[in-house]
Amino acid sequence: MAKAIDVIKIKKAARNSVPISIKTYTLPHETEIYMESILGTFLDEFGQVGIKDRIAYCMKELAVNAKKANTKRVYFKDRKLDIDDPVQYEEGMKTFKSDTLSNIDYYLNIQKEEGLYIKTVFQAKGNEFTLSIRNNTEISKKEQMRVYDRIARSRAFDTMEEALTTVLDDSEGAGLGIVILVLMLKKLGLTEDAFDIDVVNGETIAQITLPFSDIHIENLAKLSEEIVQDIEELPHFPENIVHLQKLFHDPYSEITDIARQISMDASLIADLLKVVNSAQYMLPKRVDNIVEAVKLIGLRGLTNLLFSYGTQKLLDRKEKWLWDHSYKTAFYAYNIAKNFNRKNKDLLDDAYVGGILHDMGKIIFSDIHPKLLDRINNFCIEKELQRDLFEDLAAGLNHAEIGGLVAEKWNFPQSLIESIRFHHEPQQCSKEYRDVVYTVYLANSIANIESDEMVYEQLDQDVLANFGINSEDQLMMILQRLSSAFSNQVNAKEKM
Repeated sequence: MAKAIDVIKIKKAARNSVPISIKTYTLPHETEIYMESILGTFLDEFGQVGIKDRIAYCMKELAVNAKKANTKRVYFKDRKLDIDDPVQYEEGMKTFKSDTLSNIDYYLNIQKEEGLYIKTVFQAKGNEFTLSIRNNTEISKKEQMRVYDRIARSRAFDTMEEALTTVLDDSEGAGLGIVILVLMLKKLGLTEDAFDIDVVNGETIAQITLPFSDIHIENLAKLSEEIVQDIEELPHFPENIVHLQKLFHDPYSEITDIARQISMDASLIADLLKVVNSAQYMLPKRVDNIVEAVKLIGLRGLTNLLFSYGTQKLLDRKEKWLWDHSYKTAFYAYNIAKNFNRKNKDLLDDAYVGGILHDMGKIIFSDIHPKLLDRINNFCIEKELQRDLFEDLAAGLNHAEIGGLVAEKWNFPQSLIESIRFHHEPQQCSKEYRDVVYTVYLANSIANIESDEMVYEQLDQDVLANFGINSEDQLMMILQRLSSAFSNQVNAKEKM
């Protein structure tokens, strides 16, 4: 019996662009049913449930092909045949199907013992949904060309009936099934470009890319824009901080002018001195002079402090768990930047404040949405939008985009805007701000792994490679060190 899926967890992953990964060695029927349930939840979340059956067929076809590819490898090895030798390959394929079908459990057990897996990854990225089937036996160039040949052949068919009545050699893993898969995608209005197969880092990856419902995405964008730009209740940034921003950009202002403006806000003075005297700056003695503090922290550090301070001052602290997660992410981001990018001092400040404010969209929405229910409801009626779009936003969908839009409205620096907007989709950021976005993404992911909200397989592999992390054990060592250091800091504060 197939286990039940965790619908809430899957929807949360879909909304946050976090991949869901299912790994199996033998692909039993219960696992296929489980995978289909996850697929249905993803598609339903983005208004595409009507295409579930066709995509489920494609998923099953690719998973079975991956399983067959693994079986082929162990079969050839068991018979002591070289799969890359054309003569031996032809000899092995004569008996491959009959031998493995009659004794499949034997070969599946060998696959499992050798760690040959089939991994299915579901992920929402931007306006697309990707479904990839991976197996850790590399497809040969000959086999890959055979797949592309089947794709080319599919151009000649307009219907399934034409394909089924045409004799095709389906003795290989990429036979008639691939032709039908491409025809399925055609029926959905997609081209053959929606499907691809390639080898990446030792894995054969067969991937289908689907655009989300344009209507659903367009309506979400409308609602997000309405919340951020047109609602009067959205607070303006504190006036004293806005004035400080102007001083920063005034070539004629002096440090004493900036210090004088800061001195007009007792809370800001306390925050500034607390930060300057924290372990972050590692000063030999305590600093209590505002002018000296401004000199030490620098304009960039002060700017970041002001954005963090101003945002926290504006937003209600009732969502304590969100703020706790944000502080931990900030601590992790700062220490990751410190240890992996020691030459880039500016990154330390940017990563820290990016960590604090990365979930600003969630915090803002949780803070202001009770006051806006009636207005949002009227907006949905007026624009003929589905009412459940608002529930999607309340549950966290588009929170990174909403946070980015608010950051733009409050004139945050571009590095901070991108840290907020792309903390779930690091590959979407500008190359110029990749270091800070990658750092905030990794810190947030590590915090989520620590709280059992993510697993290692769900992390962006390019980001891990950027930090030289190539195994789960290595990442867990980093997590343990960060977690221990954070606990020590919290305990030290409680004793003060």
